[in-house]
Amino acid sequence: MDAQSLYKKKKREAENSGYYLNPNKEFTIALMVSLITNIKRYGYQACPCRLAEGTREKDLDIICPCDYRDQDLVQYGTCYCGLYVSKDVAEGKKPLTSIPERRGREQSEKQSAAEIRVSFPVYRCRVCGYLCAREQPPEICPICKASQDRFEVFIQK
Repeated sequence: MDAQSLYKKKKREAENSGYYLNPNKEFTIALMVSLITNIKRYGYQACPCRLAEGTREKDLDIICPCDYRDQDLVQYGTCYCGLYVSKDVAEGKKPLTSIPERRGREQSEKQSAAEIRVSFPVYRCRVCGYLCAREQPPEICPICKASQDRFEVFIQK
């Protein structure tokens, strides 16, 4: 896959899901080149602006689109690497700014299993936040199309 093809794919996926890619096409194509490099290097699209461990299990949170994208878009108008932007940024109503790294911070929003009793474990898609209560997470997230390994146990059975 070349950078133009990946760009078209990412743009189509973003638009179909209500997201926007950075309108600076030259910058965005450079990110596509970096994502392709990471695909060749690791076998997955590790964020081009973060240091990947090199194993999918350790890098699940930074596989594009990363787990931090939505929080960053809401708070700063862009994701960490600048690939995804808010509507205001895409329309030129808000400038892009640098943002702090979220990776490694505590996830205090999770409730412990001791607080809630459930019949099935609850799985959360780390990309879009989709929740499902069942024995296993879906093979593909019905919302954002992330693979099964992008799900985490949100509440234990």
